[in-house]
Order: sequence, then C-alpha cells, then structure tokens
Amino acid sequence: MNLTKAWAAQLDDYCIDLAWSPDGRVLASASAAGPVTLFDAQGTRRHTLPGHADGTNAVGWMPTQRSEASNQKSGASIPTPGLRSPASGLLASGGQDGCVRFWDTVAGTALREVAPAAGAWVEHLAWRPPAASTVNLTLPDASHLLLAAATGRKLVLLKPDGSIAHTFKEAPKTLSAIAWLPQGGAIAAAWFGGVCLWDAGDFHVRREYAYGSAIHALVWSPDGRWLVAGTQDNAVHLWIPEENQEFHMSGYETKVRELSFSSDSRWLATGGARDACIWDCSGAGPDGREPLALPHSDRVCAVAFQQTHGLLATAAGDGEVKLWIPTGRQPLVATVKLTAPASKFAWSPDDSLLAIGSQQGGVLVLRVDA
Repeated sequence: MNLTKAWAAQLDDYCIDLAWSPDGRVLASASAAGPVTLFDAQGTRRHTLPGHADGTNAVGWMPTQRSEASNQKSGASIPTPGLRSPASGLLASGGQDGCVRFWDTVAGTALREVAPAAGAWVEHLAWRPPAASTVNLTLPDASHLLLAAATGRKLVLLKPDGSIAHTFKEAPKTLSAIAWLPQGGAIAAAWFGGVCLWDAGDFHVRREYAYGSAIHALVWSPDGRWLVAGTQDNAVHLWIPEENQEFHMSGYETKVRELSFSSDSRWLATGGARDACIWDCSGAGPDGREPLALPHSDRVCAVAFQQTHGLLATAAGDGEVKLWIPTGRQPLVATVKLTAPASKFAWSPDDSLLAIGSQQGGVLVLRVDA
C-alpha cells in the first residue's frame, strides 16, 4: 500500500465537519467560525460559502439516487423534478443561527433556507440513505429525498426544496445524535436519557430505549443489525432492535464520542481511550469477547473505516494519525504526524482519498493506493 500527500489547505478556524460529494469530486470543509469551503479533488479552492454567521455545526451532501447513478453510468441523466440533479451538487448546512441552508455548489450560491425551531441551534444533519429508494414508503409526496435536522429538542425532516415533510414529537432533552437506518426506513435520535427509533414511513415510534446517561454518538452497522451509542459514562451501549437484545461495554478511560463500523458490519471501532478498541460484532456479538487494541500515545479523537474496503484510520490528541488493517499480521500500515489533533475524518466514496480536518483548521488529504 502506498500513502502520499495529495494536498493541504488552511481554514480560518477549527474544522468542525468534512464531507465528500457523492461523486467524490468536491470536498466540503466547514469551519467552526461559519464559512464552508469547497475544494475539488485536486485541492483547488472552488468556492467559500458564507455558511452561518454564528458558526456552522454540520454539512451534508444530498445523495445521488440509485436510479440516477445508473443512468449516469450509461450516459443518461434524469433530474429530480423542480430541482437540480443530485450530481450537480446540492449541499445542506446547519448552524448556530438556527437555520438549515441549501447550497448550489456549482454556482457557489445559497438556494434556500429554513429555521426549523426558533432559537435552537441546528447541531446535526443527516440525509436519508439512497437505499431508501428501494423501499415502499408512504411519505407525503412519495419522495425519498429527505434531510433530517436535529435542532434543540426537535427532529425535523426537510425536503430538498426547504419545505418541512414532518416534525417529530419533541424529545425530553436536547437531541445529541441522529443516525439513519442504512436501509432508510427509520431514523434513531438520542438525548440524555434515551434513544427513539422513528419510522420514516408513518412517522410512528418503532422502539424507544431508556439509557441513564448522556449519549454523544450513534452509529448503525451497515447491515442494520446493530445500533450503537457512545456515552458520557465511559461506555459503549449496543442494541439489536430486531432481536430485542442489548449489550453494555464499560471501563473506557473517558466518554466515548468516536464510533465507526467496517463495511462488512463485523468490526466496531471506538475511541474513549489511548487505544482504539476494535470489537467483533459477528455472530452473537462482542459480549464476552476481548477487543483488539490498536495503540496510540494519547487519547484517540477520531476513528473511521473506509466505505467499502478494510482500512481503518485513527487519530490521537498528540496529532498522530495511523492507518491499520485490524486483522492483518502487522496491523499498522502507516503513520502520519499532524501539527494539531484531528477533528474529523472523511473517506472519499471510492476510498482512494482520506480527508483529515484538524482542530487548528488544517485540511490534509492523503491518497491511498492499494
């Protein structure tokens, strides 16, 4: 495996979020100060969007529809009625001004904005996975293109035109994490004290789970079997919703904010310690199994498996970034030293580029060749 530096850039503040466009041609880099900078895959700065005046919290690209992706491969293009084609680059952002904004990333202009809950920050955004297009759902306009926005205690589903498709029942506490079921039929939302799994078709509660502490992160396994939470009480909690089972792994050094599943749903990578812990979730799951420990010399602050391949990226508070093949005879395959701790990882859709945002606003893109 060859690892080389593709390019680097500098933002004006802490890099709070990174996201590659569905075609891998553009990287959106959000600064905590507000601006969202768009770079092409070669590192050329295309646009700097104003973002949110009081600070940007999250960005997300509208996914390319499966049917459209197939048409593009054959040279055809079927745009969504009334909208630009997803391939043209529709980006959503949420910020401390309480707004969700939709951006035309080709022109570098704002298209529309909505304020889902007056006075509350928009802290989390998540587009419904493209797999949802294969599910028969009874949404108000039969559209599967929906953006979930967590703002204060409210979870809102927005259409790409900015209109509100649905507002769910207000949560008891501020929402701290959201995660779509990979098949797109439901969304999980967490707060201090629990998690609710909402159906995306009839908007009813599928399941609700009580948890006696704050939840900082949520992730589904790609096969949709496992729902996992990283928690304030130095633990990782797992549910198997379809089997009514749950598991708890405690004993971490600190709260757990970092979670990532391998593409085959077997391996769960977690932070919360100086070692990145890798749990085997095959079969009956991690209960009673010892995790693999991938060592760092400082607390792990980011973890990310590739989209479809087996590499795992981890980062620590001393600025060290490592690439691993967790089950290899020699798991560690590369080490990179940054001048500041990483704040965010983003693998490109084809897994050839790893974008790394830092707490000092640096953006480094590494090229990975097998």
